[in-house]
Amino acid sequence: MTTTIDSGALQRMRARLRTALVGGALTAVANLPAAAATPALAAVTALAAASAFTAAPVAAQDQMTGVGSDPEHRLDMTWDRWLDHEEIGERMQLMARTWPNFLTLSSLGDSYGGRELWMMTIHNPDTGPAEEKAAMWIEANIHGNEIQGAEVSLYTIWYLMENYDRIANVKRMVDERVFYIVPTINPDGRDYFLHGAGSGARTGHVPVDSDGDGLFDEDPANDLNRNGVIEQIRKYVPGEGNYREDPRDPRLMVPVGPGETGDWILLGFEGIDDDGDGLVNEDPVGGYDPNRNWGSDWQPNYIQGGSMNYPFELPESRAINDFMMANPHIAGLQSYHNTGGMILRGPGAAWQGTYPRADIRVYDELGEQGERMLPYYNYYVIWRGLYTVHGGSIDWQNDGLGIVGFSNELWNGGQYFNSPLLQSQQADDDSPIAGQYGRLYFDDFLEFGDQYVEWAPFDHPQYGEVEMGGWKKTSGRVNPRFLSMELFHRNMAFTLWHADQMPLMQPAGTSVERVSGDVYRVRVAFRNDRLIPTITVRAQQNAVVRPDIVSVDGNVEIITAGWVENVHVDGPLDRIDQTELDRILVRSGHPGRTTRTIEYLVRGSGSMTVEYDAVKGGTVRQTVQLR
Repeated sequence: MTTTIDSGALQRMRARLRTALVGGALTAVANLPAAAATPALAAVTALAAASAFTAAPVAAQDQMTGVGSDPEHRLDMTWDRWLDHEEIGERMQLMARTWPNFLTLSSLGDSYGGRELWMMTIHNPDTGPAEEKAAMWIEANIHGNEIQGAEVSLYTIWYLMENYDRIANVKRMVDERVFYIVPTINPDGRDYFLHGAGSGARTGHVPVDSDGDGLFDEDPANDLNRNGVIEQIRKYVPGEGNYREDPRDPRLMVPVGPGETGDWILLGFEGIDDDGDGLVNEDPVGGYDPNRNWGSDWQPNYIQGGSMNYPFELPESRAINDFMMANPHIAGLQSYHNTGGMILRGPGAAWQGTYPRADIRVYDELGEQGERMLPYYNYYVIWRGLYTVHGGSIDWQNDGLGIVGFSNELWNGGQYFNSPLLQSQQADDDSPIAGQYGRLYFDDFLEFGDQYVEWAPFDHPQYGEVEMGGWKKTSGRVNPRFLSMELFHRNMAFTLWHADQMPLMQPAGTSVERVSGDVYRVRVAFRNDRLIPTITVRAQQNAVVRPDIVSVDGNVEIITAGWVENVHVDGPLDRIDQTELDRILVRSGHPGRTTRTIEYLVRGSGSMTVEYDAVKGGTVRQTVQLR
């Protein structure tokens, strides 16, 4: 027997079943008419149940605040490409247009090659003037071939803006601080590295006569086979060489032992004798070190190679220093370099001695926190953990400007194989990932051979028949692109934590006590909530930071003033021996994580405002009523 139901009834029953299922109440099914027992209605029931799989999310969406697993970005950007100077500028312009209330794009000036030194200022003007907040300086790429710090800098701008309304701590930092971010302070070297074959890109582009022949930059490396790579050159000389192919992997060359001979010699990197002096590649573009031209412990070339003729000779370092001198509220600094996985602080040379103990405690807490946030990174003093640097930027900014700064050396080769199992295999000489084999293995299987150029025959105009091959410019010092996001985020997070530990002066309470008549004892407490003091001991010793100023405004006569040594115990004050007590100079600054209370004995009436102005810790005010 076949039972039929008209289409209208079918639609009505389907709707009633969907309502029951979607609403989570099956009672509607129990209240259906007896006809529901018919085979046809059973089919409708099955159809309605199936429809619940599409209807259920509708109900669930009532409890959801967004669409998809994550909120959509306001500005979608990719982070798996290395950008040249023009693209960096375009991204910065786009971000400045997207978040105009917070971002201001400017140029510090031009590089020697005429490229803008782009700087992004991050500041919320609604929470106070920029000069009344501590500022964090973030720069990168002082060496042209050390590229990934520029992307970390761009990522930092983007992340702070995307998450301002999503993450409370991000909002707080943007509201409390100012950020000056310069993704590349050597745009000439960066573009030379990215647009060319990559050799000799560490330097800037001010011409230098590296070989002393009266000519400038006339003998750089040459990409003879025009494949975009400056390759190694080897020549086959059977029985007369000092190298042989590695029997495990012929791409590798190994030196022969004493008394042995090999079949190959190495002839350096790809190039020719451009100037006819018998030497190859000896006078490249530039030829100096931009990180040896700063004012602290600068040394001439015969002591520190690449330092140029005098400090701040280079247009890039001069422009940066001019800005920093004009903005003394810069209290923290990060200068991204590569490579090796290091968190570096000064001094750069042993003969500069050690930092004062109180300053070391600050640096140690920051650096040791960095080691926890950055796997494979070690916290070092520059001269002890890396090498001696005279005239480096970190030393100048600490000694000459009173800025607490680090230089992170981005990327550590240990991150190629970053599990205990793989690290134990690397220690096994027979493992396919031991030593140099590991780098080739990683390239073969994780980057599909993209980073290594196989040896290939070439007819060299000076050396005759040779073979050329080797690693591309983005291998070794630069992390694989697919590992960029973790590197960017972890280093940004450490730098933001450093920024969060810059001095932050806060009001910490007041009290007023009438002594007699119109004479009052007024106590005003101020607190530096963060680790870093408003003036480091080294800055105080060098007199490079303006003293903090405690000033009074109001219809009062200050009879005496002093610091309260213990607010919980009555005792003598540490009297302030200054003529003008309405403007007290605090030459030692305010220590980190400390509350200090100043006591005034005043005569007067009405309101009295006490202001604490720390050039690197911000300005705060408290007002009391004398009554």
